[in-house]
Amino acid sequence: MSRENEELVPRWYVVHTYSGYENKVKTDLEKTVKNRELEDFFFDIVVPMEEQIEIKDGKRKTNLKKVFPGYVLVKMIVTEETWYIVRNTRGVTGFVGSGTDPIPLTEDEIRSMGFEKFEIDVDYDVNDSVKIIDGAFADCVGTVQEINKEKHKVKVLVSMFGRETPVVLEFSQVQKV
Repeated sequence: MSRENEELVPRWYVVHTYSGYENKVKTDLEKTVKNRELEDFFFDIVVPMEEQIEIKDGKRKTNLKKVFPGYVLVKMIVTEETWYIVRNTRGVTGFVGSGTDPIPLTEDEIRSMGFEKFEIDVDYDVNDSVKIIDGAFADCVGTVQEINKEKHKVKVLVSMFGRETPVVLEFSQVQKV
């Protein structure tokens, strides 16, 4: 693993574990990081969970369910030492990647999973004119009606067939006119 020239920036990596060991891997790794004082290299260790609503015998019950059974997500700076520590944590079978090189998740992958929030600044406001640059309404011009920063969506009023029609788009699909 030659990483001498690589910037030391934290990235999200996927660690494969034995099924059922996800939480144990998380707590063991957190302990090791604390004991070895490596907090400057490990930023977050996550077992992604989602609420699942179950209705049994007419009673509504909410459980937490693992989104990716057998995987733990780790935001870390990869060095020889940190790679070795993760790789040798009990219950870990390896990093997702090719051979010895773990492959970090892309920003799009992280965003689509929704476990890390990205603040995106847009250069348009409500009532501004925008051009749709991607999707079924590409090249249409409309007026921004609503901006949802949490979901990275914008509602644009587009004139179609002589009437205003609201269209919900991703931030990346529009640009200010």
